[in-house]
Amino acid sequence: MTPEWGKITAAEILSPIRGRLVSGRSDLPISGINTDSRRVGACELFWALKGENYDGHDFARDALKAGASGAVVSGTYLLHPETLLGQEGEKDSAAIIEVDDTLQSLGDLAHWWRRQYDTPVVGITGSVGKTTAKEMTAHILEQGGRILKSKGNFNNLIGLPLTLLQMGPGMTRAIVELGMNHPGEIARLTEISNPDIGLITNVAKVHLEGLGTIEDVGKAKWELVENMSPGNRVIINGDDSFLINAARTLGGNVMTFGMGSSNDVRAEEVRHTTTGGIAFTLLYRGDAWPVRLGVPGSHNVLNGLAAASVGFAFGLSPDHVVRGLEMFRGMKGRFETVFFPGGIALVDDTYNANPASLKAALNVVASMVQGGRRLIVALGDMKELGAESIPEHRAAGRRVARAGASCFVALGDYAPEMIRGAVEAGLPLKRAFKVCSRNEMVERLAHIVKEGDLIFIKGSRMMALEEVVQRLKQDVWVG
Repeated sequence: MTPEWGKITAAEILSPIRGRLVSGRSDLPISGINTDSRRVGACELFWALKGENYDGHDFARDALKAGASGAVVSGTYLLHPETLLGQEGEKDSAAIIEVDDTLQSLGDLAHWWRRQYDTPVVGITGSVGKTTAKEMTAHILEQGGRILKSKGNFNNLIGLPLTLLQMGPGMTRAIVELGMNHPGEIARLTEISNPDIGLITNVAKVHLEGLGTIEDVGKAKWELVENMSPGNRVIINGDDSFLINAARTLGGNVMTFGMGSSNDVRAEEVRHTTTGGIAFTLLYRGDAWPVRLGVPGSHNVLNGLAAASVGFAFGLSPDHVVRGLEMFRGMKGRFETVFFPGGIALVDDTYNANPASLKAALNVVASMVQGGRRLIVALGDMKELGAESIPEHRAAGRRVARAGASCFVALGDYAPEMIRGAVEAGLPLKRAFKVCSRNEMVERLAHIVKEGDLIFIKGSRMMALEEVVQRLKQDVWVG
């Protein structure tokens, strides 16, 4: 019998997580798992996780007071049980479960939960495009029934288990995103999710601070393939030399996508549309179908090919695949275009940044600047590049200038390097501005923008440049 929240009890999860009931009742139904004491619901089980800047154990007692049916805590925390149970032993019925490591046990529970269902799982990783590919894949697979997919950035050792723990009866397929910034993370995420299909979008210069070289990035992504069950389907970018070389030992259970003619799933006749999207001809097994994406950029053609490959691997009809792709309309903070009075357009690409995604995005915005329209670029630092930080930020500045930027605004520790690169590539110094805060970036953009301009904003997640976009929307160009 498959587990369901609202029916399963604490007693039933003790074995999968190798837990020990310290106190309370283990027969009470659990309505779900929650790691946030501020949002814990009635009868949910509070999972106390320890991060760099917080310790969930400090809030376990608050969760119990809010109605949690129990708490999963580490054994070391129970050396002082009064901090959890209170001086009077309040909430005596709450199930207090001890484990060696709460993060490990959360993954163990998710792995067990996933194995109780026969729902096929797709695991998607890659340096660039994995979230967009995941969303496109979801649109395709939704044509065949109810699905489960990772939300937002739920792609790590916390978010992935919480996603899998939402698996329930009636779900036809699940799609999970696997992220990482250190070796071994993809291996553990693969172990937890046990994907039937593994997709790698590409290998590029990301997370170099925690990995070292692009070869190390590739090895980390390949952990997905190395830890999948033998015989399960692997889908890779056939234009990526690292992935093709790594796949030579896998035999015939590999499907490739890309622009090259040797790929199983590929595109021809790529062209921009008058509505701001991109169109192409999708080819697979000798047949061809026209596709019109509602988002711009040749990089999104590759994302679409990756998603189509998953659809074909599941045996979905071409009509389902094409319909799913054409239903995709982009994502918040990922090349999202906002229009303002005076013909001003703002391209919000603030969700994240790395050298590969920045290069692709600048190619697109360069193609959008026509008829005398000026391009204004505002960038924040690209994080986790390690020893490559200085040369990559300098290269970013050169790309800004070569994209035809009229003005450039840079924020972050590497803003001087970006400006130096832009000036080296021909952008006049008087039109390159270093700012020291997001507020200053807003003020500078508001000062230099003119009617008809196109503004492009991008930076790593830690730079929080979505705040700049929000300020411009609310305070500067209201309309």
